[in-house]
Amino acid sequence: MQSECKILILDDDKLVTSSLKSLLSLEGFSDAAFFNVPSDAVRYLKNNPRDVIISDFMMEEMNGLEFLSQAKAIYPNASMILLTGYADKENAIKAINEVGLYKYIEKPWDNDELIINIKNAYERAHLIEQLEITNKKLKDYSCHLEDLVKEKTADIIEMNERLSAVINNCADAIIVSDNTGHLTEINPAAETLFGMSEDILKTKNICELFETNEINWNEVLTGREEKLLREIDAVNTVNGTKIPVEISCAFIPAKSEKDINHYVYVIRNINFQKEMERLREDFIATLTHDLRTPSLASIQTLEYFLNGKLGSLNEKQSMLLATMKKSHEDMLGLVNTLLEVYKYESGHLKLIKTPFNFEQLLEECINQVKPLAEAKNQHIEKIFTNLDSADIVADRNEIRRVIINLLGNAVKYTPSGGQIEIRAEIDDKDLRFAVKDNGEGIFKKDIPLLFKRFSQGTQAKRSISTGLGLYLSKQIIDAHGGKIWLESDKNKGSEFFFLLPDSALIKGEENVWTV
Repeated sequence: MQSECKILILDDDKLVTSSLKSLLSLEGFSDAAFFNVPSDAVRYLKNNPRDVIISDFMMEEMNGLEFLSQAKAIYPNASMILLTGYADKENAIKAINEVGLYKYIEKPWDNDELIINIKNAYERAHLIEQLEITNKKLKDYSCHLEDLVKEKTADIIEMNERLSAVINNCADAIIVSDNTGHLTEINPAAETLFGMSEDILKTKNICELFETNEINWNEVLTGREEKLLREIDAVNTVNGTKIPVEISCAFIPAKSEKDINHYVYVIRNINFQKEMERLREDFIATLTHDLRTPSLASIQTLEYFLNGKLGSLNEKQSMLLATMKKSHEDMLGLVNTLLEVYKYESGHLKLIKTPFNFEQLLEECINQVKPLAEAKNQHIEKIFTNLDSADIVADRNEIRRVIINLLGNAVKYTPSGGQIEIRAEIDDKDLRFAVKDNGEGIFKKDIPLLFKRFSQGTQAKRSISTGLGLYLSKQIIDAHGGKIWLESDKNKGSEFFFLLPDSALIKGEENVWTV
């Protein structure tokens, strides 16, 4: 602060100015001007701004009050200090109001007290300067405040009109509810979607407008993150139709502690997309079905050649035709798998459930893949628990398809000389099946992808297969009310599981199966 403070000291006694010069220098005040003649000090002030001006009272050319009055006219914000003797004390007190003095100091003064007063005087001058700048800004701001308010108000009105236009003309239904689910805002598209006027909709709760078992509305109405809700049907009260929709839900925080939170829902009618998906699936189903006939014809023709019914073949011809036959059989298998996938997804496939012994089915499946395992010198270990104590009720052919697929994958991805472990158990609640290989394994982040259509993971492809086997297996197990999953670590092998629930078991003689 001392280095920034600009000081002027006037006293006709050179001894006083000399002593003050030494004092201020010791205290670190580097910008101080000292004068013994008032007129010299006035001329200096005209070109040199000062924060603090100190003057003696009794001087020959003019007294201190006259000088400080002139200094005040030049620098109104400067802090004026008058040095006075005891006899002039009364005049100094009167001059505080007349001239606007900051302070008077009696001679002889205390040096520490003088320095403190100079510092305070500088802070006062600095604060007055800042206050004037602030007042000027406030004055300018107040002059334009009314215009600014009008401008901002017009902007807000225009923005609200645009927002209202967007909401009211949006093709998607938009509704707002409070944190209890009570509807507070509805756009025209929502009235059309639900077949109700805004007044009637505002008497409803959000959970009354949709049919779904997949949504926990309490969780939605207490959450703060954006959510995308799927597998939902909106109900139109006019014609009673159910319309498939997707809902984007966003949290609107309360403006104050007295207000409550709200939620905005953007509801999109996806009936057209669903219909397009159905048409696409129907096209694929028709196409794959029509591919079966030429594939079967090609396989049968090649079979005639290989059996020698159309003439003898040399070794090279037989090998070439056998390769062609195998390729056609693979293509036919893919066509059949695509058809099965379509039937499950469209709901056209009905399970034919019959009672059968699971252990017997499992042994048949193992015997079918055993030649492939033996060709790779693989060892199959079986661990069965209570399989002979109860039969199960399921679609035997479909469960067989799942087991063959899992065992085939285990043989395919287990290295030569490796081991495959097959475990099966029936208890009072469920049937559990597991097959474990010691192959390369799968990255953990890729595991959820394996049960999706045409997916084999993203880090590395396990084979050149279509990726439909595990997807179809999941469809089959899901249709039986069970679940299928995988545990795997890279370079440590994989273990696939499926579980059939208690409802699939036949326990003792109390169970009677009726077709």
